[in-house]
Amino acid sequence: MLKEKHVFTSESVTEGHPDKMADQISDAILDAIFTCDPYARVACETFITTGLVLVGGEITTTCYADIPSIVRDTIKEIGYTDAEHGIDYKTCAVLTTIDRQSPDIALGVDRTKTRAMGAGDQGMMFGYAVKETPELMPLPIALAQRLAQRLAFVRKGDKNNLPILEYLRPDGKTQVTVEYDDNNMPIRVDTIVISSQHDPDITREQLTADIKKHVISEVIPAEMLDDNTIIHINPTGRFVLGGPQADAGLTGRKIIVDTYGGMGRHGGGAFSGKDPSKVDRSAAYMARYIAKNIVAAGLAHEIEVQLAYAIGIAEPVSLLVNTFDTGKITDHEIVRIIREVFELTPEAIIEHLKLRRPIYKHTAAYGHFGRELKDFTWEKTDKVDEIKKHLK
Repeated sequence: MLKEKHVFTSESVTEGHPDKMADQISDAILDAIFTCDPYARVACETFITTGLVLVGGEITTTCYADIPSIVRDTIKEIGYTDAEHGIDYKTCAVLTTIDRQSPDIALGVDRTKTRAMGAGDQGMMFGYAVKETPELMPLPIALAQRLAQRLAFVRKGDKNNLPILEYLRPDGKTQVTVEYDDNNMPIRVDTIVISSQHDPDITREQLTADIKKHVISEVIPAEMLDDNTIIHINPTGRFVLGGPQADAGLTGRKIIVDTYGGMGRHGGGAFSGKDPSKVDRSAAYMARYIAKNIVAAGLAHEIEVQLAYAIGIAEPVSLLVNTFDTGKITDHEIVRIIREVFELTPEAIIEHLKLRRPIYKHTAAYGHFGRELKDFTWEKTDKVDEIKKHLK
């Protein structure tokens, strides 16, 4: 934890960013398979570029998924209905190259009469929580995600609201720099950067004014802004060409956007397109669940939890906690409580967090953490009372 005044920056992207499009397609395919086969093994990757979507990976399932239709429906929902915007859901090519999961991997993962379900891979996963926002997320990424969501809302509206800025197109990015005091508490927003794809006939002056009025002022608390806050809107002056036509997209290329915006470490494994037997996803969700409950229970202001697994082995090979000198008890004591309260095998994680459900497409844009939606079971703080009971 820094003990002097400093700034920290996090970014997000909209659902129309090519990498996020790939994530949503991969998770939409996972959801479609889980709808009829919740025990399927799915490792689905998507590559998207000008006029082309390529879906590949390993899928073992008893059901059929119409992948081309899923791809086109997802692109349509995002808002790419005209080739001039970057891709057209009706006319783009969709190619698939799918194989079954390697039987060598399945040997370690499959549950038998004599062996518990093992982890689907080796690796380390991190969870993080900090008392900066009601949802216990770092403020920079929380604000960047909300700005990106707001860009989509003013472009599309929802069931009860008409679009506000219909000239916006799906691609976009946001970035927020927050200034912290010497107690590591956020005190103001230093810089905001928003880049949004738009129709060619909109002036930069109109776009700037509209984004400030309908996006920034609706998201950033007024008390966090001051006369010295810097705002950059479409810094190059023009963002007409966007989407897959301007930049190829790939599943798993926005892992910091997906998590904590760079505050707290990342093990390197992506989430989207993977069923929960892959601890890259399920253990990262569990680590967040643990971290959030520890902070909510008042044991620390800030915490990072690391879990590590070996392929085919059920129990984690390591558990590490770092409270950055904010813990009310020692990190060693927190580790003891975690081991007593939380079951950390892949099977127990999947069961407790109810991960064998078609819930994943909603995770694939605007962050896997910090959104307290009904299906985001890892965001619940339902272990607080149990944690407190284990305090010595």
